[in-house]
Formats: sequence, C-alpha cells, structure tokens
Amino acid sequence: MAHLPPARDVPANPLEKPGYALEFHDEFDGPDIDPEKWLPFYLPHWSSRAQSAPRYTLQDSCLVLQITRDQQPWCPEFDGFVRCSSIQSGAFSGPVGSKLGQHRFNDRLTVREAQANVRKYTPQYGYFELRARGLATSANHVSLWMIGYEDVPEHSGEIAVFELLGSQRGPASSIVRYGVHPWGDPTLADEFYEERFDIDTAAFHIYGVEWTPEQVDFYLDNRRIRTIDQSPQYPMQFMLSIYELPFADAWTGPYNPDEPYPREFVIDYFRAYQPIGGY
Repeated sequence: MAHLPPARDVPANPLEKPGYALEFHDEFDGPDIDPEKWLPFYLPHWSSRAQSAPRYTLQDSCLVLQITRDQQPWCPEFDGFVRCSSIQSGAFSGPVGSKLGQHRFNDRLTVREAQANVRKYTPQYGYFELRARGLATSANHVSLWMIGYEDVPEHSGEIAVFELLGSQRGPASSIVRYGVHPWGDPTLADEFYEERFDIDTAAFHIYGVEWTPEQVDFYLDNRRIRTIDQSPQYPMQFMLSIYELPFADAWTGPYNPDEPYPREFVIDYFRAYQPIGGY
C-alpha cells in the first residue's frame, strides 16, 4: 500500500496582531479546560450535562476533542445517533419544558435540564482565529462556529468559521465549508460555501474570520478567501466541536468501524482581537 506524504503544517501566528488588541485567547497550556473561558458541554439544555459532556484530553499544549468507540449520542431524543464532543463560550436557555434556548435545530426541542445562563466570551464583532488539525476518518465532522447568544429568539444567526469533513479531506486538496446561516434571524439569508483548496486539512491550518458591522471576511492561512456582505447585529458565542454518526450519512460521509478510535480534533489555540480604535 502506498504511503501518503507527511501532512504540511502551517506554523502558528505570533500572539500579537498588528493594528489589533488581543481580547481573549486560550493556548490550551493548562492541565484541563479553563472553566473561566469555556463551558465543557454541548447545548446541555436540550439534553443534560451528563449526556453532553465532551471526551477530550490536553497534550502538547493542544486541546484534543475526541469521539470514543463507546461514546453515546448526546441527545438521542432530538438528534438521533449523533455523537458529539464540544465546548462553548456561553449558554442561555429557559426553564424546563420551555422552548426557549440557544440553537433550536429541531422544532420539537424543549428544555430537558435547567442550566445557569453564562457569558464567558460573547463578543459583538472582532477578528477571531483558530489553529487546528482536522482528521481523515470518514464519518467525522469538525468545526468552529458562532451562534447568537439568543436571549432574544431572533438573535439566532450562525457564522460557520469552518467545517471540515474527513470524507472531503485529501493529501493534496480538501474541501473547507464556511458561511452564514440565518436560523431564526429574519435579517440574514443563508449563504454557505463548500470550496476545495490545495491543502491537507489533516494538517495544522489557521482558520479565521473578521466580523464587522457590515460584513464577515473569511480567512484561510492568513489569506482572505471570501467576503459575505451580511452581519449579525448582536453578541455571539463560540462553539468548538467534533461530531460522528456511526453509519453512512450525507452529512458526515461513510462510516468505517475499523478506523481507529479515539477520533481526534486537535486545537492548538483560539484567539480573539479587537481593532485598535474600533470599527
């Protein structure tokens, strides 16, 4: 069997960004996820903290979000067999039994477990970047995405900084997905892209967005790849996630149970900046 050439990593950026002030960052150097910066659950109001807790480890100054072979679905009542390990920088939901909560991805959703409402990092506008390594396993999907804090239901738009599917990765070129979804925001229109780039997304790359009051600029390895002339007009939080469906699916691709576990999404850092002088 032919061996693939080694993946080419893009080096990390300096912490300082000319013309910008660093507002928030995590280099993942500690022994565990920093509870002052992240909530280590995935939309727990629709499920529970126990069911939505991520599998992960920290090693070599990286956060490694994992899917393990024995991992159970995070929310089988509303999201079927989807497995997920995710962290988020805020949380908002109503009382048990209500339909009030962030990211209503299913019309049947009701709050199943009461949660404290928290805002660890929920900016409005800025430049944000992540250095991360995707994976090659076919049934996995990894992403950095932003959702409205949604204390007002219409404040529910999404900026997908990037989505990577293992089934769309190759050693010479890979597809990167990104864009804007309106969900319940009537001021936004769906504008989402799937583009092939000459990179191996199983290597480290830098994914970024600059979100301004007028537009969202998307960056790959410090190069602007597209401008979307829409902009959510409210605070947003960050979601950092790996997903898996343990069978063939159009969303995640074919499933091969013989591929090794744990499946791992490796994140070197997350950084957030504000322009000096403002927008």
